[in-house]
Amino acid sequence: MQDKIMELLKKSDKALSVYEINDALNLESASELKELLKELNNMEDNLMLYRTKKNNYMLFNNSHLKIGDLIANKKGFGFVDIEGDTDVFIAPSNLNGAIHGDKVIVEITSPKGIDLEGRIVKIVDRKFKQMVGEIFYKNNMPYLKLDDERVKLDIQIDKNKTMNAVSGHKVLVKITNKVNDYTYRAEVIKVLGHKNDPGVDILSITYEMGVPDTFSDAVLKELDSIKSEVDVEDLKGREDLTNEVIFTIDGDDTKDIDDAISIEKIGDNYRLGVHIADVSYYVKENTSLDNEAYERGTSVYLADRVIPMLPHKLSNGICSLNPGVVRLAMSCIMEIDPKGNVVSYDIKQTYIKSRIQMTYKKVNMILCDNIIPNGYEEYKDKLFQMEELAGILRKNKENRGYIDFDLDEAKVIVDDSGKCVDVKLRERSKGEMLIEDFMIVANETVAAHIYFMDLPFIYRVHGEPSVEKINNFMRFLNILGYKVKGDISKLTPHLMQDILKQLKDKKEFYLLSTLLLRSMQKAIYDSNNIGHFGIASKCYTHFTSPIRRYPDTTVHRLLRKYLFENKINNETISFYEKELPILAKHTSMCERRAIECERAVDDMKKAEYMQNHIGEEFEGVVSSVMNFGMFIELPNLIEGLVRIDTLKDDYYTYDENTFSLIGRKNKRGYRLGDMVKVKVIAASKEKRTIDFEVVKNGNTE
Repeated sequence: MQDKIMELLKKSDKALSVYEINDALNLESASELKELLKELNNMEDNLMLYRTKKNNYMLFNNSHLKIGDLIANKKGFGFVDIEGDTDVFIAPSNLNGAIHGDKVIVEITSPKGIDLEGRIVKIVDRKFKQMVGEIFYKNNMPYLKLDDERVKLDIQIDKNKTMNAVSGHKVLVKITNKVNDYTYRAEVIKVLGHKNDPGVDILSITYEMGVPDTFSDAVLKELDSIKSEVDVEDLKGREDLTNEVIFTIDGDDTKDIDDAISIEKIGDNYRLGVHIADVSYYVKENTSLDNEAYERGTSVYLADRVIPMLPHKLSNGICSLNPGVVRLAMSCIMEIDPKGNVVSYDIKQTYIKSRIQMTYKKVNMILCDNIIPNGYEEYKDKLFQMEELAGILRKNKENRGYIDFDLDEAKVIVDDSGKCVDVKLRERSKGEMLIEDFMIVANETVAAHIYFMDLPFIYRVHGEPSVEKINNFMRFLNILGYKVKGDISKLTPHLMQDILKQLKDKKEFYLLSTLLLRSMQKAIYDSNNIGHFGIASKCYTHFTSPIRRYPDTTVHRLLRKYLFENKINNETISFYEKELPILAKHTSMCERRAIECERAVDDMKKAEYMQNHIGEEFEGVVSSVMNFGMFIELPNLIEGLVRIDTLKDDYYTYDENTFSLIGRKNKRGYRLGDMVKVKVIAASKEKRTIDFEVVKNGNTE
């Protein structure tokens, strides 16, 4: 019956009542009507269709309704995160009782700039993540002040279940029962420490996000059976590459080294070796180690620590491609012609011995300044060959439409106590780009190999952006006065690349590049290959970071089964056809969780840093405009809010057509990309917010 209902609603141009569906399906008896109601309720529960306020039914893909997770903002508005689609802006008046983290149904009402705007019509599910906050007492009763101000709830603590926490302690609580829609009771399940203790600030965020920071006893027990050094038995069936000139290039403080590289010149061609730590050899399927790695999905890189996917004995030890020691690897060795095409390749199980652990800083000294640091003398020619090949590969990618948004990233610098002492731009020079180019070509080569074998696999995919979203972006450019050429009806990577080139000389380029990126879909993992739009790749995967990403570990596992153990049978294929879609969805969720955690820590540390700069003045750029004010971004990517009520030189209103704050007298006001001088007037580490005031002619407005 379900298929018949789906088919009927697909053909309908309106929502249908139960009786209209009943008649269309030619159901006659009361028992059939009862069965229909049961099926409709089941389909509604499984979000296959939507029931309107008038009790009519419609399919989501027939309507302007979407399902997603609400990401609320401390200012009251929010966005609904729709997997594989664009975010939908939700104004405070359209939240309809939803709180941060709720799964909701959102109705699309209109475009808003380059965003869609909507209203929440139904809360589908309220699944509480771990809730973290500061305990306080009122009338001798314990309460919780939630760290996440986006969650607008009152939490009462059972006074007999506080684990002896006192005022000022940060605690993790478990919800025990509901009092009403916005009030819940809870019990303390872990005391994290006092809010002023070093490291508790970041620990609180990791628990709030549900990122585990300790390994289970079962995992630790399994570690005992894993050796600290490679055994002779482990080398059987592997090719010996220990005599090859292989080395690694990473950041100064990297301890989990996934990838090593080698290069040779063969006539006019290049022989590039990308050698990746063979994590799956040690992390066997269905072990406690594997289950824990799956649940974590990815390592999380925070200001002063890494929360690893794998225990340090593996991530920093036997799996890390440390110099001077034998390590097991999966090697993708490619012959590449002068145009950047891979003309032949081999994927094999190997063992290697890295000659040196290079750093980006020292490699960039060689490639950018021709300064040879001590210990690098014998490798400089190899590095120049690599630079040459990387340039060829990058040109090849650009020719097919590779989109380089060229976006800066901020790096938070902390002292030994974890306090933020500086915020700098993360360097992305020749060394960093070289490794990026080599990893991309290896990922493509591995993905294409399995794709053409027509076997179950996990891909890194990036779908085409919606025409509507790009049209909104182009309309926004017109408002700014920029005329950009391009046929939006034919969305290709080349078109996106060309739009960026036309904007390159504009003063707002960085902001416009960011907005264009936001107009595109998010890259995710999927068992179905639809290609990677941003890289302009028809076939792409993640193969090169198995220490820190579970999909990469899975790719290695599949390579071993298919290529080296030859387990290509109906049982294996059937198993992975069922398992990989689930794995892809889970690891995509883990990636989003890690990104959210990293951003929250960065926001908190940036606010902590600016607490020491209250009263100081900075030059910045208007990065976004809202009806309550505008955000100003400083050169080091610290962002703060100028509230509209602090602009005293005129009466300003928000013009949603031009996305500007317009003064009643000056008629221009402030718009995206304007340079503004601001003074820091407030910063809250707890709220993760920074407030600015505009300074004109040496005076604060």
